[in-house]
Amino acid sequence: MVKGFFEKLKKKISSPGYDELESEEGYLELDTNLAELKSKAVVRPFNVEDFDDLKPILDSLREGRTIALVNIKALRDKDMVELKRTVNKLKKTADAIDGEIAGFGEDYIIVTPSFATIHRDKGTKDVKADDSSAVDQDQE
Repeated sequence: MVKGFFEKLKKKISSPGYDELESEEGYLELDTNLAELKSKAVVRPFNVEDFDDLKPILDSLREGRTIALVNIKALRDKDMVELKRTVNKLKKTADAIDGEIAGFGEDYIIVTPSFATIHRDKGTKDVKADDSSAVDQDQE
């Protein structure tokens, strides 16, 4: 009697066999759009008016699929010390995720994850930690 009990329990606990699965009716719908979105890179614009605006940028970059196009004009016009602090934080995050960072013109910085590279030419300036020469050209 005990042996029969354990056999019944084992059958209920064990996973269903192939025949049992095939006889079940119904289906499972998969959301293919969600999978497609997760596999694509996203180019996302951001505006930075003060240092506190960095959190959503850093979170997006750490996810690993976001290429951030950061408009720093408002911060550059407002406070150069905060601008240098912001650029340094972006640079450190880019280094941490094995990404790249570069300045475009005076108003934009682009930060990419590790799978993307930035084409460098005359209009692209390297951004270095503790050096905001890519963003403070008008002070020279």
